[in-house]
Amino acid sequence: MSTGTLLVDAAVAGSVAAALRQAPRVLRRPAPTATATGRRTAAPETALAAVTALILLNQLLVTVYLLRVHGGDASFVARLLPPGWFDLADGPAVRALAAHVPAPELLAPSLLRVPALLELPFVLLVFLAVLRRLDPSAHRRAALSPLLPLAAASYTAVFCTVEWQLRTPWTGQDTAIRLLSALVTPPAVAALVRRDVRAARTPPTPPGTAGLLLFAVELAALGHLVLAVYDTALLYNLARLPGRLPGAAAAVAVLVATALLRRRIPTTADPAAAPATGMLADGLRRALLLFFVPALAIRYGVTFGTPLLAAAAGLLVLLAAGAPVLAARPRAVGPALLPAALAALLAAAVAVRVASGTHYETALLGAVVAGLTAAVLTCAVADRLTTAAVAGRRP
Repeated sequence: MSTGTLLVDAAVAGSVAAALRQAPRVLRRPAPTATATGRRTAAPETALAAVTALILLNQLLVTVYLLRVHGGDASFVARLLPPGWFDLADGPAVRALAAHVPAPELLAPSLLRVPALLELPFVLLVFLAVLRRLDPSAHRRAALSPLLPLAAASYTAVFCTVEWQLRTPWTGQDTAIRLLSALVTPPAVAALVRRDVRAARTPPTPPGTAGLLLFAVELAALGHLVLAVYDTALLYNLARLPGRLPGAAAAVAVLVATALLRRRIPTTADPAAAPATGMLADGLRRALLLFFVPALAIRYGVTFGTPLLAAAAGLLVLLAAGAPVLAARPRAVGPALLPAALAALLAAAVAVRVASGTHYETALLGAVVAGLTAAVLTCAVADRLTTAAVAGRRP
C-alpha cells in the first residue's frame, strides 16, 4: 500500500471522526444571531458563480499560454498526469485571441497554480449551496461553526495528498498555495454567509414533499454543473466546453425555475401531519451536515485510497445521521422506513445500471438523486395512508 493511499485513508478516518464530534453540536445549537441588514445582499450561489467564472477564465488563459509558449503541445505536463487531461481548444477563435495576448509567458501560473487556489472555495461553496437549498438555517449554522474550517482542513489535506500522488515539478508551489487558500477561504465564506439575508431570516422549518422533490431536482442540476466545470476547466479540457454548454445552460435554467417555484408554492410541512416525510427531511439534513467534513475524503478514498474504507465511512455517516431520527419517531415512521429504504435502493441500482460506462461521479450523482426521489415519494404515500387510517378511526 502506497504512502498516498495511507494518507487518503487517514484523511477519511480523521474527517469522519471530526464530523461525528462536531456535527451533533451544530444540530443542537440555535442559529447564530442574524447580522444581515435589510439590504439585498449577494447569496453564496453568487460567490460560487464568480469562482466558477474565474476557473473558466483561467482555463482560457492556460490555453493561450500553451498555444503561444509551447505551440499547443501540453505533453510536457500531460505525461505526468492520468489520461483524460488537456483536450485543448485550438480553434480559429481561440488562436486569434491567443495571438493578441501580450507577454504570454507571464501566464505560466495559470497552469496548475491558480486552480490550486480556487478549488477549495469552489467545493466549499458547492456544498454550502446544496445545504442552503435544503435548509437555509442549517446552512447558516454550518458555515458559522467549526465545521467550515474543519471541512477546509479536510479538503486541503486530500487535495495535497492527491497532489503528491500525481506529483509534478509544480507540486511544492501547489501545496503552498492550497495551504494559503485553506487559511483565507473559511473566514471569507463565513463573512459572506453572515450577510445572507434569506438564511438569517428563514426559520428552521422542515421541507415537505414538494420541498424535498425540488431539492432532488436542484441537487441533480448543481451536480451536473460541478461535473461540467471539472471536466472542462479543472482537467484542462476546454475543447469539451461546447458540448457541455447546452446541458449546463439547462441546469442553470432549472435552478432559476426551482428558486421561483419555492416562492410560489408551499414547500414546508407539519411533521405531525407528515411524520414519514419529516423523518426523511430531518435525516437528510443531518446526513448533509455530517458529510460536510469528510465528503471529499470519502470521494477520493474510492479512487486514491481504500474503496472499502471509503464505503464503510459513508455508511457510518448515514447510520449516525439516521439513528437519532429513528429514535425520536419509533412508532410514527416504522411502517414507512422499510418501503422507503427499499424503493431508494432499487431506484439507485437502476440509475447506476443506466449510467454504466460513464464517470464514477456521474453514476453516483444519478444514484443519489434517483434514490432520494424514490424515498420522498414513498414517504409521501405512507403519510397519506396514515392520514386516511387515522381519519377512518375517528368517530
